[in-house]
Amino acid sequence: MSTGRVVASIGISLDGFIEGPERQIDWHRIDAELHQYLNDDLRSMAAFVEGRVTYELMAAYWPTADADPDASPQIVDFAQIWRGMPKVVLSRTMTETDDPRATIRREIDPDEIRALTEQGDIVIGGADVITAFRELDLVDDYRVYVHPVLIGRGKRLFPDTDAAADLRLVDIRTFGNGVVRLHYLRASSTA
Repeated sequence: MSTGRVVASIGISLDGFIEGPERQIDWHRIDAELHQYLNDDLRSMAAFVEGRVTYELMAAYWPTADADPDASPQIVDFAQIWRGMPKVVLSRTMTETDDPRATIRREIDPDEIRALTEQGDIVIGGADVITAFRELDLVDDYRVYVHPVLIGRGKRLFPDTDAAADLRLVDIRTFGNGVVRLHYLRASSTA
């Protein structure tokens, strides 16, 4: 029996998009309060599980983000969290990474994922990864950060799928910038 959960954590626009039609995410309302909250939440994870696109975006910035003398304390903190975190990159095309904390996998192995949760909660990111995990019935916990914007078009967080799930709302948190965090667990969860 695993001790941790598979956590889907992601920001969306009020109209349900994770990115604009050109992959823009500049509409995210990340201020110091929200960034610190995210850092504190993610710091306790046992691993990050990401798709190639998300991993490459993160790897292009976070390894050296804290070297910028103008970096905020929250950016410095998350750069250290990201560098030290074990990462599983799900990709059919990526063959290598220079990150010694990253492991590349071609597909999701439910047994391997549940074994990872023996070490604690793991966080998954990216709409395609979340959808794939949903279809395998692997998501235990949803932490959705709803940003107070309507972007009109883009990539939806929840595309059409046959993977239905009953969830139980366990917490709502509103941040000063208008972002609302909705926290759901599987309805069958006892936590």
